Formats: sequence, C-alpha cells, structure tokens
Amino acid sequence: MNFKYGIDKLTTAKVLAIAHRTLKATINAAALEKVQNSCSFVEEIVHEGKVVYGINTGFGPLCDTLISSTDTTKLQHNLLMSHSVGVGNLISPEIAKIMLIIKLHALCLGFSGIRPATVQRILWFIEQEIIPCVPEQGSVGASGDLAPLSHLFLPLIGMGEVYYKGVITPTAEVLQKEQIQALCLGPKEGLALINGTQFIAAHAVIALQRLHNALDAADIIGAMSLEGLMGSAAPFDPRLHKIRPFPGNQYVANRLWTLLKDSEIIHAHVNCNRVQDPYSLRCMPQVHGASRTAWLHLKELTEIELNSVTDNPIILGSLDTISGGNFHGQPLAIPLDYASVAAAELGNISDRRSYLIIEGRYGLPKLLIKDAGLNSGFMIPQYTTAALVSENKGLCFPASADSIPTSLGQEDHVSMGSIGGRKLNRIIDNLENILAVELLYATQALDFRHPIQSTPILEACHSAVRKVVPYASEDRIFSYDINKLRKFISDGELVKIANKKADENQIDLTSKEYEAFQLS
Repeated sequence: MNFKYGIDKLTTAKVLAIAHRTLKATINAAALEKVQNSCSFVEEIVHEGKVVYGINTGFGPLCDTLISSTDTTKLQHNLLMSHSVGVGNLISPEIAKIMLIIKLHALCLGFSGIRPATVQRILWFIEQEIIPCVPEQGSVGASGDLAPLSHLFLPLIGMGEVYYKGVITPTAEVLQKEQIQALCLGPKEGLALINGTQFIAAHAVIALQRLHNALDAADIIGAMSLEGLMGSAAPFDPRLHKIRPFPGNQYVANRLWTLLKDSEIIHAHVNCNRVQDPYSLRCMPQVHGASRTAWLHLKELTEIELNSVTDNPIILGSLDTISGGNFHGQPLAIPLDYASVAAAELGNISDRRSYLIIEGRYGLPKLLIKDAGLNSGFMIPQYTTAALVSENKGLCFPASADSIPTSLGQEDHVSMGSIGGRKLNRIIDNLENILAVELLYATQALDFRHPIQSTPILEACHSAVRKVVPYASEDRIFSYDINKLRKFISDGELVKIANKKADENQIDLTSKEYEAFQLS
C-alpha cells in the first residue's frame, strides 16, 4: 500500500513508517494537479501585477517594499540564503527527513503556490536518502520555523550541506555526482518552503514515538518494582477506576492488573499486615495515567498539524489570497510543554520507586546487596536518577510562556514551540535513563523473590534483562549496566518482549477499548 502526498491523511505512525522506508509514499496525478493549479494562480498574480505579500513584496517589516516581476526569482533565492542563520548542533538526519516528509505533504495540499517540479525534487531528496543538514537553534516558532526550514531547503538551490551516504557533504558536490541541476525557484516558492511549523511538528512526532515507548516501559518496570517490593495489586482493581473514570487512568490500571494477574509473589503475601503501599506503587494508574492523557492530547493536535497548511499567504485563487497566521506554532507549543511535564513526572515517580527498593524494607536487603558495607551496592545509581529528575524539573519551565518580539515588531508575539519540542526530547533522554535505573533495581529485587515466580510476562522481562546485565553480588561499574538498559528500553526491546509474551499467552495488554492510546 502506498501513501499519497496531499491526498491521504498523515498520522504519526505513517510519518515514521515513511521515514523508516516501511511505507512507500508517492505524489500522484491528483496531487500534482492541485499543486499546478495553485502555481498557476501565482503566475497570474505576477502577470497582472497584483500586490501580494511574499510574491512581489519584501518580507517581514519590508512587506511594503514592492519587488519587480523580473526580480521575483532572486527574491526567493535571497530569502533562503538570508534566513539560513541556524546555530548549534545539527538535528538528527531522522528529524530532518521527517521535516521533509511533513512539508511535502503540506505543499501537496495545493494552497502554497509552489511548482510541481519543486515538490518532485523534495520527494527525490527523501527517496535518495539525501538529507539536509539543519542546525537545531534559531527558530522562535512563529512566522514559521524560518531558520531551520531555510537550511532544510538550501539544497534545492544547490547550497548548504547534506548527509550523503552517511557523510556530511556540500550539496553542490552531491548534485554534481548525481548529475542533477539545482532548481531556480519561482515566485512565492522560497516563502512557501520556509514558512511553516515543520521543525516543531517533526520534534513532536519523534517525541510521541519515544514517550509512548517510555509510557509502556514505565508500566512494565513499575509492575516489576511492585513485585520486588511485594506490593498489592488491589489499587489496580477495575472497580476502583470505574468510579473515577479518567481513560488514561483506566488504561494504566488495566495494564497493571493484567501484568500482575495470578502472580505467585502476590499470592505469597496475601495475608500480610501491610494496609497500604506508598504512593509511588499505589498511585501508578493516576500518575502514569495523567501522563498518558497528556501524550494523547499531543498526539491528537500533532495529527491535525500534520495535515495542515502552515505557510503564508494562502493561495485560494488568482484574485483570492489570504495573509494570515497559520505559521504560528502556539497550537503545538502549549501541548509540547504539557507533555514535557508529563514525561518529567513519569521520571519523578520512577525515582521514588527506585528509592523504595534500596531502603531495605519488605524483606529486601539494604541497597539490594547481601554484603552491604564492604559493597556500596546499588546506593549510587539513585543519585543519578535524583540528578536527572531535578534537571527535568528545570527543563519543565514552559517555553511557550515566553515571547520575544522579532522582525522590527512586525512579529510581536512568537510561540517558542521549537524550543519546547527540543526540550521535550531532552526530558525523554533523561527519562529513559531514570527508567533504566529502576529496571536495574527491579530486576535485582525480583532475584531475591525467586524461586517464587511473578507472572509469565514479568518473568520474561526479567530473563531478558538478565541477558543484558548480570545479577550483582558485589560492586561493579554500574554505569555500564545503566547504559545497556537505557538502550534496551529506548530501542523498544523491553516493550516488545512483554507484548510478545502477552500474545503467546493470549493476554490483552492493549485493549481495543483504549485504542486511542496507541501510536497509529
């Protein structure tokens, strides 16, 4: 099955599938016709001399400066060069490729006045895996992600640098090797290319994938911690969550209830005198569930953005154009900040569970090691989680709460959504390391419960971890273990193992009732 740019609806999962080459994407005749019609309207505007922003005027505070018809092409080339002011590290080739995919889809919707040859050239870059080099800093998230998008499309005119066969190479050299001529942009094309929110949206897409995996992993690791601490599954009883029916809470409670069902460890302490577990165990549905809700909100809004036209002006006809503000990043900037808090809180409660495990309570040895004193055991990894949790709290200050006027006051309110998107992914980096420490602790704790067994799913996860890092009977360099487990989590291996074991045992961890919480 092929995806048709400008015709079919993009989802987060489809963007990722196109980027990873598991879904073929094409520009069909119907999309090219829409693009050509929009381009023809621009040609009429230029021919008739109608004054339209960005076609025959300057940009930003120069919008009142008229440009002659003979200079409209130079205007667009100057725009890409002058706006390429990004600084800092380069974004990953994956995010840059996703930017190309999202932008191509928006252009193929047929409201941007771009030429068919230009959209076909963008598709060529995607298909050939020739990905532009884009600095990560410089966008304020309004008037579009101007700086990063300028760098993204410099290669169209033979400028800038690209990843070519895995090596950063000047675009001019690549085009010469590929025997391809650089494009000469027509009226409006430069502006259509760099106006938009594709930098913000691409970071949202990556964050949605990574945070979804972290949410699934947190439920699994939290259940393992609960078993290691001989906690109760009663707080996950569906009857409790039916009378406070937040869907995110119910979904997490259902997952935990299912993960722990028929555990020998739970049955082994059914008559103990513990009345209630600490909040970090008992309130996982409420905390993880609230983070699920924030994830869902970001997913819903991102998928609106993926199918939107976010440049300016919008070309509806030769005598019908609208200069508006669809490039403003605020609709994603606020939910990105909301998701940042959600990701940080997932790490916060994970750190609390790690702290519980090493306290020496509930029959576990202090610091999770038998010979504590000579060995520091698992004392210090929790210092790392504490540091990362604190760092995430600092990163949670909402980028969207700030606005610094630009463009001599013409652009007097901006979203800073580009910063929010980058910060969310930094928080997820830290979250994955926090979860890696908890997984290290939870697996060691379960070792002290054996030979009593947990559930088939959790025992499968335990066995898989033990193939990555061994049981610790004495001190060693635990950073090696943390790094291995972080990769094990971030690559999705932990979640895959749990889901595979669930399927083998005909256990439903992703009920259709909660389909909205899936990455689709």
